[in-house]
Amino acid sequence: MNDTALLVIDVQRSFEHMPFWNPREVPAWRERQSALVDTARTGGRPVVFVRHVGRAGPFLPSSGHVTLMDFVVPRDGEPVFDKRVHNALTESGLEPWLRERGLSRLLISGIRTEQCCETTARVASDLGFAVDFVLDATLTFDMTDPRDGTIVDAATIRSRTALVLAERFARITHVADYT
Repeated sequence: MNDTALLVIDVQRSFEHMPFWNPREVPAWRERQSALVDTARTGGRPVVFVRHVGRAGPFLPSSGHVTLMDFVVPRDGEPVFDKRVHNALTESGLEPWLRERGLSRLLISGIRTEQCCETTARVASDLGFAVDFVLDATLTFDMTDPRDGTIVDAATIRSRTALVLAERFARITHVADYT
């Protein structure tokens, strides 16, 4: 039995309505994210979708934007969990769902490398899951450091996430490792 599930975290339209949204890296990421989902499906791995539901703005359900992007449409039997915190496992119902199915390894992918993806990896590791952080199947955006106004580009943010997760919380992998 396969013990691995692919988590597709926050790949939702809400982000397209945020002031930091930048489509610059989206086409390449979308291609890799799609390839990872296709490979998981072909290999019989469960694909699990997680959406972030917030209290305001485009993450508010009434905004109409808390919907998955059109290239990650769940197939019959593929679950969609909603979360209200930064990690996909707390209070979403996902952790018990995984445990009931004997799924002990998680492939982490999705939107905001350093936020919900990284936080999910840390929490999953603390809960005893083996974690593969599929770095190039995560998307993030340039950020402004509030301390001095310096712009930190998305590539640097991904690099930092890989640095702090590697050998502590997750194995850092890439889509090519699975396709």
